[in-house]
Amino acid sequence: MNPRKFFALGASTALLALGVAACGDDDETTSESASSGGDTPTGLAGTIRIDGSSTVAPLTEAVAEGFQQENPDVRVTVGTSGTGGGFEKFCAGETDFSDASREIEAEEEKLCADGGIEYEEVQVAVDALTVVVNPENPVTCITTDQLADIWGPDTTATSWADIPDLDAEYDEELVRYGPGTDSGTFDYFTEAINGEEGVSTKDYNNVGEDDNATVTGVTGDPGGIGYFGFSFFIENEGTIKALEVDGGEGCVAPSVETAQDGSYAPLARPLFIYPRAEVFDDETQTAFIDYYLANVNSVAEGLGFIPLTDEQLTASEDAVASLESESK
Repeated sequence: MNPRKFFALGASTALLALGVAACGDDDETTSESASSGGDTPTGLAGTIRIDGSSTVAPLTEAVAEGFQQENPDVRVTVGTSGTGGGFEKFCAGETDFSDASREIEAEEEKLCADGGIEYEEVQVAVDALTVVVNPENPVTCITTDQLADIWGPDTTATSWADIPDLDAEYDEELVRYGPGTDSGTFDYFTEAINGEEGVSTKDYNNVGEDDNATVTGVTGDPGGIGYFGFSFFIENEGTIKALEVDGGEGCVAPSVETAQDGSYAPLARPLFIYPRAEVFDDETQTAFIDYYLANVNSVAEGLGFIPLTDEQLTASEDAVASLESESK
């Protein structure tokens, strides 16, 4: 099978021109989705190894738990090395699937090619990368230029009062919290806001893959600001405040609707899972990816993720069905 990348076309497609951005740092963690059991043997057995984005991981873990309940002889492990760290393992042949909050990049494609790893790309959800602040902060909307004033590599801002033309006056110390440099979320945000992937101020609290540390930091600092996936905001709504973002067309709040229709620009993005091509020669792993797409929207809604539109889901299902057909 020739290595091909399949992208589920939909409302978020245009965003990929930015080099869609997930997550990772040197402190890799791995969590195993433990089987809660099932009484009826299905004939499926084996181990499925997944690693990558910490943004996508909760979605994959929940799907994996449901799959294991129906298939008690299957063991699924889900790691959170970040998108970049996950691709390193994936291209080395250490995992079967890679969670990603951005597209695979050219150097990662070469790494996989050098390792003889063929792969496919399947969209599994949509995300609205959310900028959060302390609830005491009176600012309600922020422009992408103002975000660049805060997160740009040459920023000199130390206080909210240093940011020009905010919609409210605020003079608290500016305290930044953000993901590590292996993170796809970091990659996406820096390219969308600063114009170049990986270019950012170093004057921030690097939380690695621990988005909960951003929540803790922002809630504890009146001048705190951070960013992460929409599901983490939903999980902590009430303790932190999401800012509306003005990408040039006015202030838009992150939501299911604005992410799906693309109006939450430039911080809406697709989320992916990458299976190795060999997955489609294995009955257990093929069953897992089929189960993933059959259940992903209902699981996503329950976890605060943004589900695929009907068009996006159909495109993902069609891509997988085509690959399964080719493997027979």
